[in-house]
Amino acid sequence: MSYQVIKTKSKGSFKAYSEAFKQMVVAEFERGPLNKDQLQAKYGIGGNTRIFEWCKKYGKLHYPGKGKIGAPMKDPQKQRIKDLEKELANAKLKLLAYEKLITIAEQEEGISILKKAEARQLPSLPKHIREK
Repeated sequence: MSYQVIKTKSKGSFKAYSEAFKQMVVAEFERGPLNKDQLQAKYGIGGNTRIFEWCKKYGKLHYPGKGKIGAPMKDPQKQRIKDLEKELANAKLKLLAYEKLITIAEQEEGISILKKAEARQLPSLPKHIREK
């Protein structure tokens, strides 16, 4: 496979690489025998992130970008409260989804899935079990 490195004359030593060259480097990187630094040395590629940028664009694997993590809170209790509030919100959404699922299943199947509040317990159970 042939590739082309296009050299341009400008103030810096900037190189423009062809699409075929970029795809070849990404394919070689994803196969795994060489790491990023070795590929940069082999092909004379400059820049610390250039190969990873190509991988995000041409690669077949998942390359996550930078997320908005932000700075951690100074007070660990406030961070814990924030995390718990997030978990509570997720649990509420999950509960709503389950309730809707049960309602739809009851309508489509014509059966009662949830136990009604007025349902009685079996009288044969011992009293200490019924009260729990």
